[in-house]
Amino acid sequence: MGIAAVSRRQIPIIALACMPVISHIIIVETGGVRLRIAPHVAPLFRLGFVTASAMMHWMIYSALFLSFALTLRPGREPMICAMARRMQGPLSAEVATYTKKVTIFWTGFFAAQLVISVLLFFAAPLVVWSFFVNILDLPLVALMFAGEDAVRLRCLRDPPRHSISMIVKLIGDIKKTPAAQP
Repeated sequence: MGIAAVSRRQIPIIALACMPVISHIIIVETGGVRLRIAPHVAPLFRLGFVTASAMMHWMIYSALFLSFALTLRPGREPMICAMARRMQGPLSAEVATYTKKVTIFWTGFFAAQLVISVLLFFAAPLVVWSFFVNILDLPLVALMFAGEDAVRLRCLRDPPRHSISMIVKLIGDIKKTPAAQP
């Protein structure tokens, strides 16, 4: 596919997909002797860029963790249960139990991402932290989705099947309409 074949709508998506790799390269390049900018500016640039990158990662995973964890409190409907109910209507007991467990699992994943990121940031070389945050982050999320899909197909007698576009639309609709109480 040539550059002319890329539509204007695809350019922002391509740019977003490249940003983690570009961020990792910047962090690696500014992390030591190979620095190609003035030596007295390098620590400020590195501190600002890396700190902004770390804070953004930590805020995203903190928000996801809290959003899911708070729905696990007594009297609340777990996040994945609410999403499943919006997609398919009333849930069977089997699906309700399963979706609650999936909510717990995603909550744990978000907590693990946050804890590992903080630990690597403070205890490992910067390049290791950057690789985890910028390169492994999205594949780990994709692996979680694929793993959950495989478990759902194996554990539920009649598992619901939804496309990614349907799930994205549902997430967008969540902000538009208040959730009904179960």
